[in-house]
Amino acid sequence: MLFILWLPVLSFAQERLLKGYVVDSVERPIVHATVTLLPDNQVYHTDDTGYFEFSKLYEGTYQLEVHHVGYVQRHVAVDLGGIDTTLHVSLHTVGRHIEQVRVEGKVTAVDNLVNAENAAMPIKVITRREIELMGSRRLDEVMKEQTGVAVVNDISGGSRAVGVQIQGFSSNYVMVLIDGQPMLGRNNGNFDLSRISVTNIERIEIIKGASSCLYGSDALGGAINIITRHGAVMPQAQASLLYGTLNTVDATLEGEIPFANQRGSVVVSGNYYRTDGFNTDDRYLSGGSTTFPPYENLSFQGRMRYRATKNGTIGLTARYAARNSKMYNAWSEELTLEDGQKDQDVNIGLSYDHHFAHGLRSMTRYYLTRFDTKLYAQWLRQGVLAGEEEFGQYNHRIEQQFAYSPSNHVKFTGGLGGSIEVMDNQDLDDKRSLQTAFVYLQTEWRPIDRMLATLGLRYDHTNSYRGRVSPSLGLHYHLSESLLLKAGTGAGFKAPDYKMRYQVFFNPSANYLVVGNDRLEDVINGLDAAGELSYKNSYMINLLSGNLQAEKSWSNNIGLTWSPSSKLQTEASVFYHRINNQINSINVGTGTTVSQIYTYRNLPKVVNKGAEFSISYQATPDLQLSIGYQYLIAKDLGVLDSIRAGSYPYNQYNNARTGEYRKSKPSDYWGIEERSRHMANLKLLYEYRPWQTSVNVRANIRGKYPFQETNGNQFIDDGDKFVPEHTLLNVTIEKKLWNRRLTLKLIADNVLGFTSRYMLGQPGRVILGGFSYRIMKE
Repeated sequence: MLFILWLPVLSFAQERLLKGYVVDSVERPIVHATVTLLPDNQVYHTDDTGYFEFSKLYEGTYQLEVHHVGYVQRHVAVDLGGIDTTLHVSLHTVGRHIEQVRVEGKVTAVDNLVNAENAAMPIKVITRREIELMGSRRLDEVMKEQTGVAVVNDISGGSRAVGVQIQGFSSNYVMVLIDGQPMLGRNNGNFDLSRISVTNIERIEIIKGASSCLYGSDALGGAINIITRHGAVMPQAQASLLYGTLNTVDATLEGEIPFANQRGSVVVSGNYYRTDGFNTDDRYLSGGSTTFPPYENLSFQGRMRYRATKNGTIGLTARYAARNSKMYNAWSEELTLEDGQKDQDVNIGLSYDHHFAHGLRSMTRYYLTRFDTKLYAQWLRQGVLAGEEEFGQYNHRIEQQFAYSPSNHVKFTGGLGGSIEVMDNQDLDDKRSLQTAFVYLQTEWRPIDRMLATLGLRYDHTNSYRGRVSPSLGLHYHLSESLLLKAGTGAGFKAPDYKMRYQVFFNPSANYLVVGNDRLEDVINGLDAAGELSYKNSYMINLLSGNLQAEKSWSNNIGLTWSPSSKLQTEASVFYHRINNQINSINVGTGTTVSQIYTYRNLPKVVNKGAEFSISYQATPDLQLSIGYQYLIAKDLGVLDSIRAGSYPYNQYNNARTGEYRKSKPSDYWGIEERSRHMANLKLLYEYRPWQTSVNVRANIRGKYPFQETNGNQFIDDGDKFVPEHTLLNVTIEKKLWNRRLTLKLIADNVLGFTSRYMLGQPGRVILGGFSYRIMKE
């Protein structure tokens, strides 16, 4: 008891204050510069005079990282002794992109000791401020504005299967993570990005290309890692509200508070989002029908960090989200279908970060994820239940990471761990769970100042397929002060999961049936015997049944970054992804009551290749312009072989639109569904600082792309269904008042009002307005 009573006295005796000012090269204060105190990971944003402070600190040695958009980052070593310390930190102007990359690489270590920035594959980081300037509410809205990224509806997934596509890889091959934790819950392989609110997000990391070396099997084509906010300097809260078209409501409450003399922090947020559905196919659906359902989404998430000892930090993250949607499809007065879907997911993560002597660092992490969904559909006129589905799964994951730097030129990061995935429905297979074990090592080597080489190696083993090694190699080389060469190569893999092999899934809302490949023959024969099959593709059924193979990929990227001045930043790259046995969904029949029947097939040899180009120009201190472009070719080389060999039905060319019928040629083959050859985005950001007002204009241009094969020759040609080329123009206006505490916002999405019956998730013009207000301690 005496010891406990003396603790406040001892703590007070050791309290020290570290304060200072951040200015530019001509001694003008830099407002809202970010000052990070290490190893405590406390963060302070400077006020209008450039002032910052950290109070109640122990005596000892600290590091300060000071950065702001448009300035070179500063590292300052501070030896805090027996008196308070005041610093004067000066920052020098530099290009925006260079500063951004350097800062993000440092922050990543809070969540993961593996530095994704230096990995072999290209990485794009979207900051919190960029998201705010877009005015985006959901993750899919953010992603569709990025170069090389597309948000599409899966051809067999109906309106609720809105997935992401990266450099030709579909959503099935892109892992989505929150704070390094893999997310569960996919609809026909697609992770619906609109499930995730972008409130309380610090940044988003997009890795393009095979990332199995970093994240395992599901990252064959890339990864999206969402980092939530962490750390708090002072108690503060923020409330925001948006309302607009389609009765859309987006309401958010956020709060953060430090505790234990700022050795700990808690950041929490809650978001409520609802919107009416919309109909992009009013030619065939009427009477209040929607092709995209009205829904409500409620989510809560929080993050706590506590520095338990001088060298050890405990972390806790938690997230709960629930989504409820209901929609109606009316083909006639007699045929009106009501369907509903309820989704819930819970994520909990625990971590312990410890710094040992001699540069050794350890991070232990445990994750628990639970996802469940319920679907139903009923014919309203007849009062008959058309179908109902329920699915749930758990995932337990534990991982131990180590990082060690024996010198300034070499860094080793390694780890090992395992996961157990258990599904509620145990009838799919004799095995009761999917068990995975993994081990990996990443080495960063800087033999000379201008070169950084990264070598990665990972081994995964599961109880349902053989082990697999995934290597990767990356190189960053400064050809000159303004020219950087970046190259990377890496392997990826993905094995069929239980759903693809065994599950028979009926989606009542879209009225389609997906049959696991191993059960295809039995299900089709059963439907046929019961008289519930109106058409079956016997050729494909005999070819595919029970013959689904694991996928393998190899990704290659090479590019140049040129920064001739602080105002201009350009980047150009080419990529080549080779995928063997890529798994795609395919239509194999239609039923008398079920509209479409799908299964899964391997595409023996698939190539995604192309080029990306981006340029950013700071025309004036207030005006920034940027352009991004991607050219993509995505083809199954096996289809080209079949066309050249004249194999049936690939030798048939039948264009119903023009009436042309002839023998097909290799040049007739357009490519794989949902891939545009041309994609571009244009951005203009203007900030008028005297009025604290910004205008952000973005144009997302996408060339035509195939939606579905319809003429029966099993490959996409000009006679099939396409989504036309289009431009989505978005504008956001932001005005700050009352010392930046009140923010007014006006958002106009899809100003040109483009819609297509084959883009089920793309509404017409949407206008929203609202505000946010921040309460903070002076």
